[in-house]
Amino acid sequence: MPAEKRVKYILVTGGVISGVGKGIISSSLGVLLKNNGYKVSAIKIDPYLNIDAGTFSPYEHGEVFVLDDGGEVDLDLGNYERFLDIRLTRDNNITTGKMFKHVMERERRGDYCGKTVQMIPHLTDAIVDWVERVAQIPVDGTNEQPDVCIIELGGTIGDIEGMTYLSAFERFQRPTLKNHLMNVHVSLILHPNATGEPKTKPMQNSVRHLRAAGLVPDLLICRSTEQLDPHLREKIARFGMMDLEQVVGVHDVSNIYKVPLLLQQQGVLEAIKHRLKRVEIHHETLDQPFRAVRKLPYQISLSVSFRCDTFQQVVNIALVGKYVKIADAYASVNKALSHAAIHAKRKLKIIYVDSELLEKAGEQSEAAWNQVKAADGVIVPGGFDRRGVEGMIKCAEYCRKNNVPYLGVCLGMQVAAVEFARNVLGIQGANSTEFNADLHEDQQIVIDMPEHNVEEKGLGGTMRLGRRSTVFLTDDCTLHRLYGAHTVEERHRHRYEVNPRVVPQMARKGFLFVGMGVDEQNTDIWDVKKRTDSSAELMQMADKAEIDLLHKIDDLCHRGGDGVTRPAVRMEMFEMKDHPYFVGAQFHPEYLSHPLTPSPPFFGLLLAATGQLSSYFSGSRSPALQVVEEEGSSSDSLLKSTSSNGSDQIGEILDKLKLEGNARPGTQRLATFH
Repeated sequence: MPAEKRVKYILVTGGVISGVGKGIISSSLGVLLKNNGYKVSAIKIDPYLNIDAGTFSPYEHGEVFVLDDGGEVDLDLGNYERFLDIRLTRDNNITTGKMFKHVMERERRGDYCGKTVQMIPHLTDAIVDWVERVAQIPVDGTNEQPDVCIIELGGTIGDIEGMTYLSAFERFQRPTLKNHLMNVHVSLILHPNATGEPKTKPMQNSVRHLRAAGLVPDLLICRSTEQLDPHLREKIARFGMMDLEQVVGVHDVSNIYKVPLLLQQQGVLEAIKHRLKRVEIHHETLDQPFRAVRKLPYQISLSVSFRCDTFQQVVNIALVGKYVKIADAYASVNKALSHAAIHAKRKLKIIYVDSELLEKAGEQSEAAWNQVKAADGVIVPGGFDRRGVEGMIKCAEYCRKNNVPYLGVCLGMQVAAVEFARNVLGIQGANSTEFNADLHEDQQIVIDMPEHNVEEKGLGGTMRLGRRSTVFLTDDCTLHRLYGAHTVEERHRHRYEVNPRVVPQMARKGFLFVGMGVDEQNTDIWDVKKRTDSSAELMQMADKAEIDLLHKIDDLCHRGGDGVTRPAVRMEMFEMKDHPYFVGAQFHPEYLSHPLTPSPPFFGLLLAATGQLSSYFSGSRSPALQVVEEEGSSSDSLLKSTSSNGSDQIGEILDKLKLEGNARPGTQRLATFH
């Protein structure tokens, strides 16, 4: 490969504490590069021994993010996809367990020719080989290799788990490779209340540990609660043996979309280009949809950050879940709600309600119910196991009976089905086999999928995962209007499904499954799905406009599957007849939400919660936000105009942008990646 075509790397490391903000910094660096015409990819390294993030407790590591190919990965990959509008694969998330498995498989095959397999050089070589292979994979819907790959190393400098990775990247300090790797170190400035002044010694120690590991920081990102004082910046540069321009301050801001603006104001883009010896790069072979958004990332930051802080009307959304003690457990749900709120032109307030409290009596339970009743809308997200489920069921009942806008995601859809079966169909003891394995056949509202049985296949990576197709059975429904497409593709993560046997009975009472999926056989190439013969027939059946919805549901739910005892259809989307907004999705629509293209089910919830849904469909309200470059108003000029006065000029800059509508940007955005 010619030298000028080689992918360059930015290694982002962290110091003092984990969770210092490396993921947001990494994403923001990518925004600046992509805005300047570079193609950007991203890799997250997690130095734990797990093969992937799939078996983590939400309290341990936050949410599990799911990719198109079914990879269960760290939540930071969700930040990369949302900020950079790219699609990553499971190989973009490296874990120590994954690397050990890879090396051991090679050793068992005899690839090392009888040599003693060691951490150095065999594991370190495998790490670099993996990074170089993945960094070259196109991730933006084109066939063009990325110019820069941003690599985030999880944990903190000094952790024993990360030493192997630092040793691997140490080879880039050689003279011939020195211009191929830039190190950006993110560290924390402490503000102890006892001293009343910021302390930099922990940051200095983290830089010292980094140098001892063989890496020299090219940029030092100083995370702090308040804006970095000039004299403190000079002190950090002096003790860190760095030039003043290499010290960059990133203080706490009202929303994360301001972070790229802070970096741009302090010359970070120019520092990267100088360090990696990059020249201006423009890819003129982009398809038209990508040509339109090529320079949008920075404009997204400008417009979204400005709008987030200007809305005055508040919308209260109650998030009724099991893991509400840690916000990161619902990171993508929170982001999807915020994206929808921007387009609904409201200031979002998320009220976290512990579903266990809704099951009990007493003051805490009463307070929890008061929070639910005071909310403008309710969302019940995904989860596993029985704890808190009865509280979710009671919440679904309250929303159904009181016309409160409700969105159920994965488990949230399943508990709504169980509640309906109990209280409308009158099925005593109706439940999910996940929570009660001894249910009578007539009580099994939610059942396990035989091909994803945990007893036979274990927990890790055995669910129905990744991007799957859903087809609407009717155009006359709220969700179809929101999506604006007959067939949609969303990401899944579940092992249980609503039992098709009970669906026709539910439909006749107004619980309508308007969208269904099919069983698809896995292939070696993840984005090529092999549809079974019966599934193809079912898809054709769904397209017949002359057959009404109830007859389609009857026919589809009674057809046999392929070698299993269940029908070949999967219940994917429902909505309640004669209710303002009572909908559910078996998939996780939050994974594909984006600031410019809010997830349709989430957008519908926000519109219903603010009383705008009917006017939105009638066209009397302006549609969703889209940022479009006006002629003669390129993002390059906008970048330059922000470098001096920064956020003070955001309002003026936005006046140069044209903010228009887009019917269902999410579906169109998906199409560009097919």
